[in-house]
Amino acid sequence: MVIKKETPITLAEVVALTGDSDKSVAIKKFIGNFNKMDVKKACEMKGVLKMLDLIKLKDEHIVKIVDFMPSDAAELNKVLVEVSLDGDEVTKILEVVKNFK
Repeated sequence: MVIKKETPITLAEVVALTGDSDKSVAIKKFIGNFNKMDVKKACEMKGVLKMLDLIKLKDEHIVKIVDFMPSDAAELNKVLVEVSLDGDEVTKILEVVKNFK
């Protein structure tokens, strides 16, 4: 098998893609402990975060934000350790998160 493309996805999207096998039930149960929203809302939030058009914010960062739903700058900085955001960028991201809680 050859991997042609790698795309980060949210926990909600993982749940939607797992199917109905015995293994998928275990996966859904495990992810249910961490997942904070349904797939439609998660995809919508990803789209809004992408529309912010922040150069430093890559797809894998957006997925982390959707999965962890940080409520303040300190939590956001913990989620995005490898990214240095300025105050304006942090404010924009946190406003989006706040609108989806």
